[in-house]
Amino acid sequence: MISTIMLAISLLDWVYVIITVAYICTVLSIIWVVISENRNPVRSLAWITVLLMVPVVGIVLYMFFGRSLRSTLFVSQRLRRMSQQELKAYQVDIERLGFSQNTQQTIRLAHTMCRSYYFSNNKVDIYTNGTDKFNALRADLRAATQYINMQYYIFENDRIGNEIRNILIEKARQGVKVRIIYDGVGSFNVDKRFFKTMLDAGIEAYPFMRINFPQFAQRVNWRNHRKIMVIDGKCGYIGGMNVADRYVDGCSWGTRGVWRDTHLRITGPAVKALQHSFALDWNFMNKQVLNDHIATEWDETPDSKAGIQLVTSGPMSDWNNIALMMLNAISNAKKCVYLQTPYFLPTEALLKALQTSALSGVDVRIMIPQRSDSTMLRLASYSYVSECLRAGIKFHFFTAGMLHSKVLIIDDELSTVGSTNFDFRSFEHNYEGNVFIYDSSTNARLKQTFHTDMADCTTCSYQQWMARPKAKRMLESLIRLLSPVL
Repeated sequence: MISTIMLAISLLDWVYVIITVAYICTVLSIIWVVISENRNPVRSLAWITVLLMVPVVGIVLYMFFGRSLRSTLFVSQRLRRMSQQELKAYQVDIERLGFSQNTQQTIRLAHTMCRSYYFSNNKVDIYTNGTDKFNALRADLRAATQYINMQYYIFENDRIGNEIRNILIEKARQGVKVRIIYDGVGSFNVDKRFFKTMLDAGIEAYPFMRINFPQFAQRVNWRNHRKIMVIDGKCGYIGGMNVADRYVDGCSWGTRGVWRDTHLRITGPAVKALQHSFALDWNFMNKQVLNDHIATEWDETPDSKAGIQLVTSGPMSDWNNIALMMLNAISNAKKCVYLQTPYFLPTEALLKALQTSALSGVDVRIMIPQRSDSTMLRLASYSYVSECLRAGIKFHFFTAGMLHSKVLIIDDELSTVGSTNFDFRSFEHNYEGNVFIYDSSTNARLKQTFHTDMADCTTCSYQQWMARPKAKRMLESLIRLLSPVL
């Protein structure tokens, strides 16, 4: 009996040793991967510290949030070359456009990084509330005769969501080809029957990445945050609004207020770029190549003068495309930098660029919500305010509700609108899409909207900000440590 017990204990000791050795080897292997990826040294050291100091939990956190997809093949190189060949017909000599050298440099940067082509003579309609945006969208959807390609991070099963769904079902029954991409995480709480009714009506509606086991840990951190639509190849939409009641009805938490966002309707050659982006994402999911017709002629008006580049980015990109575009634009600013973002968690390079611009006399203004839909993101955002105020950057805290707008305005001829928040997640982990607009008229309209929103904001000085309770500032600094994950 004693010998049997001793044998069992001996076996347990060996099992413990084997598990311990396996765990150590796993941790060392992950550390080697982190080092070999040559990431930012601070972030690499942070992950190494977590892996060494937090047993088991460190590995779980890394599996969910630490891995990089950089340089992973997204779609076939053959398809990418074919689709880019179609866009080359729209290539123009940017030196003849009359832009400043700085603007020309920004256009070249986008083309070099991700083969983003410049499209001339586009008309841009700007929507700053859900009522106007969804009214225009409903009209365009009802007028569709060939196809509707829709991509949203969130497609809610609410009043607006059901209205849009019913229109799509009606169009599908009329023979219009309807395709929908929604994000598995963003629409995770939506009843699957909501999408099944569309599937039953002949609509192709699929999640970008299906969130189920065992792939959950591999996919939950990478989200398709883009909001892109193309209707009959004649018009397209892009911006920050999802399909949900909040964009019309406003906030549902606390004292009710507006849900302030910015969305664009584009007509002109740049619709081709929106279709190109959708087609690549569709190919990633279904391996189908889209050959939808795109209009080649548009009714030009005095407003059809905007030059546009669509820049997309994601965890599989060789470069942080949108972050580098914003960095270049901010660094080249001579007069003003106006930024609207729901979450302000900048990379070190972008933070220094904003500070450098302000210290050199550029009018740098940042607008964020005073109260956010995420307490942790609000606290993390607030941790950056003091060092920005000290550099002369002006902060405007939106008090009329939730500011969800993602807009960057540079000087007089460059602005960008899209799905990209000014934070680590958007720059490094999400699939995002922004249009960079080279047009003084669009710039002026966005700038006027920014000034209008300032009337619903409060401001404070550096001294006032630092006079806040130390406990609050300490909490913000602690939450900031999680910025790369948030």
